Amino acid sequence: MNMVMMSYYPESEPHPTSESTGDTVGNGGGDHAVYDVFPEATKWRQGEEQELASKMLQIQSKRFYLDVKENPRGKFIKVAEIGADGRRSQVYLALSTAAEFRDHLSSFSDYYASLGPPNPENVPEDGKLKSEVMVKTNRRYYLDLKENTRGRFLRVSQTISRGGPRSQIAIPAQGMIEFRDALTDLLEEFGTDDGGFRGELPEGRHIRVDNKIFYFDIGQNNRGVFMRVSEVKTNFRNAITIPEKSWSRFRDIFAEYVDKMKEDGKSGAGPSATSEIPPTSTATSSSERDPPK
Repeated sequence: MNMVMMSYYPESEPHPTSESTGDTVGNGGGDHAVYDVFPEATKWRQGEEQELASKMLQIQSKRFYLDVKENPRGKFIKVAEIGADGRRSQVYLALSTAAEFRDHLSSFSDYYASLGPPNPENVPEDGKLKSEVMVKTNRRYYLDLKENTRGRFLRVSQTISRGGPRSQIAIPAQGMIEFRDALTDLLEEFGTDDGGFRGELPEGRHIRVDNKIFYFDIGQNNRGVFMRVSEVKTNFRNAITIPEKSWSRFRDIFAEYVDKMKEDGKSGAGPSATSEIPPTSTATSSSERDPPK
């Protein structure tokens, strides 16, 4: 028997947790500035999340928790899988991504229903029966309906660009409809709007200067678009965050200094100082970067 449980927590009471999406408010020594600039964020202590609702599904020998959470950057859904041996794995979905995943669950369920009984002699070499990919800024989600000796299941893998950790869950194929329905209930309650900038964000770029690399990443959150400039070298990383409204002023100041140095004949620009590395796809969402200051 599959069970569903749901609980709600008042929004005025943040609930600390030892797990997070990997988000922190601030980086490189700038944490306190976030709370100084955004007083409303002081209700959140760093590393805390507020749990708004939770559903539990028992599908065969596995338990799945679908938790709607909120941190200073907004709402998201954490999906955790607990195996029969107690092993835990989890993925994180923006609300709009969760809505897309829900729709894919319907198509995967229809396809699964059209399949006949498992036939060990007619299984693809990699075990994949149907696959889809979802992309959300710098995250990719790989959806694979697979078959092995234990049966059919939907594997959901989440990857993050630039070498981030890979995480995955496996949903027994018989439980995809129940999973979809539980997800639908949460989305009807909390919506599917991520907010923020709705256009395509520019790709990130980076340059190497001597033994350092400078990354220029464009991100967004519910306060708008911003640029994060990171200075990286061995065992060291520092960063600043620049809101979009001040980009032109930063550009003008840089241009003034460049022109001044050229006039004085003191510019140090050259291949070793400004060699540019090809652009990389590093546009980020509110769950990956600091808010603009």
